[in-house]
Amino acid sequence: MSDQPSLSQGGMSPEGKINPVGILEPKLDPQDKKVLCSAICYCSATPNVSQDGKNLKQACVAQRLGELDEILQGRSPYKPEVSYDMTKNPPQPILDSQTGNSPHGWIPGWISKYWDEDPEHPTFKPGRGMIRRPDVVIVKDPKKPPTQDNIKQVVEMKFPPDPSNQGQISAYAEIAGDDGKIVEMKSTDCDCSQENQQSKVPVEQLGWAAAIAGGVMFILTRGRSPRPMIPAY
Repeated sequence: MSDQPSLSQGGMSPEGKINPVGILEPKLDPQDKKVLCSAICYCSATPNVSQDGKNLKQACVAQRLGELDEILQGRSPYKPEVSYDMTKNPPQPILDSQTGNSPHGWIPGWISKYWDEDPEHPTFKPGRGMIRRPDVVIVKDPKKPPTQDNIKQVVEMKFPPDPSNQGQISAYAEIAGDDGKIVEMKSTDCDCSQENQQSKVPVEQLGWAAAIAGGVMFILTRGRSPRPMIPAY
């Protein structure tokens, strides 16, 4: 599926033996990692909490990145929890009909309104992988929909003890059109110790998002806007 090799090519040693093939895992750009780690560190320290007391760290990350996109008026390259119709080839993002770019907010309603009435759709069956929702899609152009031609990377986030899911990764490779664009990001990939030592008091949600937004705008404007400081958590 990928035109970028996910495995390095084995070669011959001077003794004539075949060298082992090493795995090359896709990596995030430093700026992308900084933004996503900021969300991960914040949510590791102050996760959302469900009614039954469970920590919802991934939901917290989605909320933070959603706030970031809202502050940037849809111009953030980090799109959280975009649902994709996997029965299309290539898979198509399910978007809000009014904005055209932002993720649809109520998938059951979308299925009822569009899927069930569309003769080209097979009957929807829950749990069959007909709809997939990656944690984060990083797009090349934030002003365009997160379709395959505009996807830079698809990021699956894992908080311990979440295991890897190969079926999930394969589906995301279909969404991206290239398995070299899939990154599995573990919370342990981020060094949150420095931020946690600086402050044990979480910043206001808007303050966090506004600071990250400034950093993203610095990149998008190629340095023409002032570079802000990302706050401690």
